[in-house]
Amino acid sequence: MVLIVLAYDAHAADLLFQVVSRRYEQKSIVITTNLPFKQWDTVLPNAACAVALIDRLTHHSEIISIEGESYRKREAEQSQRRKQEKSKR
Repeated sequence: MVLIVLAYDAHAADLLFQVVSRRYEQKSIVITTNLPFKQWDTVLPNAACAVALIDRLTHHSEIISIEGESYRKREAEQSQRRKQEKSKR
């Protein structure tokens, strides 16, 4: 299952919750995010939905926290600098 989350309206959040609920204790789910759980209410419009979703995702889960600089961010910044240098020439 692949998710790209910017922000959900109530309908989309409900659909996400349904997918997670159906897979709960049946199939594996892998989710990556740069937001800690306490900030999920910024992308899910309903705090109760966020709490229930987090509850299902964290039950029987293995949470791996990776600290460090994002290589994608670093590459994007380098690309931006190269473009700016070319435009100055």
